[in-house]
Amino acid sequence: MIIKQETNFPYEEQIKLTVIKTSSRFNLLIRYPGWVSKDALKITVNGKNVSYSSLPSSYVSVERKWKEGDVVKMTLPMRNTIEPMPNVPKYIAFMHGPILLGAKTGTEDLKGLIADDGRWGQYAGGEYLPVDKAPILIEDDIENIAHKLEPIKDKPLNFRLNVKMINPMGLMLEPFFQIHDARYMMYWLALTNDGYEAYLDSLANIEKEKLALEKRTIDYVATGEQQPETDHAMLKENSSSGNQFNEFWRDARDGGYFSYDMATNFETNLSLFVRYWGAEWGGRKFDIFIDDGKLVTEDNTGVWNLSKFKDVMYSIPDSMVKGKSHIRVKFQPLPGNTAGPVYVVRLLRSEENK
Repeated sequence: MIIKQETNFPYEEQIKLTVIKTSSRFNLLIRYPGWVSKDALKITVNGKNVSYSSLPSSYVSVERKWKEGDVVKMTLPMRNTIEPMPNVPKYIAFMHGPILLGAKTGTEDLKGLIADDGRWGQYAGGEYLPVDKAPILIEDDIENIAHKLEPIKDKPLNFRLNVKMINPMGLMLEPFFQIHDARYMMYWLALTNDGYEAYLDSLANIEKEKLALEKRTIDYVATGEQQPETDHAMLKENSSSGNQFNEFWRDARDGGYFSYDMATNFETNLSLFVRYWGAEWGGRKFDIFIDDGKLVTEDNTGVWNLSKFKDVMYSIPDSMVKGKSHIRVKFQPLPGNTAGPVYVVRLLRSEENK
């Protein structure tokens, strides 16, 4: 038996099957895709409609004695839907039938677009763009927001987002599989009007917390950055630095260390603020020293397992800083471990003294 399939899917919604060689009775199982609405699938055999009771995400069984030249045609109407991001449902993707739609967002700064033969050549090296500058969709009826995609004439599978948008960029949706050599978006933050107001309040709170932190800060080191580390008389041994998640970092291993000279302004009642990444691999046990005294032994090995930054505050005994205009903060790994990576170091005054 030979069955020939012809289609221009997904640019058309029809599939044609032609029986080339056979003369026997059997069940032809035709997939009823989950992305086709209930009762929307249309099947004909030699021009006659096939009735069925099957539901989407199942099969339609067509039993008959098949002969050479029989033609089966299937019409699979595609509709626009949304697919929420797992665990972050406020971000949604648009689907047209089974086709994921994306949008080109620019072709600037595509450093690393073509991988070289270096060890990390497969990673793009272009500049990160801030997430808060990305478009935000505003729609009170988010469940039906896909109905507001407007087809673009003479451009199959291309759509305009006919939706209220914050940070609009004049973007068009097209099949993701067609997008290449460009920045792109495929998940969109979609909020109701009330949700957007709450989002703005959240951003305001974040900014308020940031300003409060700055007000408490006596001294600050942007680790891994040349000038801030030079300004703080960095000392190091077996220490590395780099950039990840658009943030610089520094670590130490193999008996090494790194340290910074930090101003105290002769103040007491201080804390050491250290920023780590919440999902590091391997042993992360290390000591933190203030001058020659050990402040704490930290162990971040598998503590958080979260892909986000984690800020840790260490209270500094007054005896370690009293009468001092500067202290040296040192990170030193225990044998077989790594100290850090550390992304930020701040010396903070207590909240009541801010």
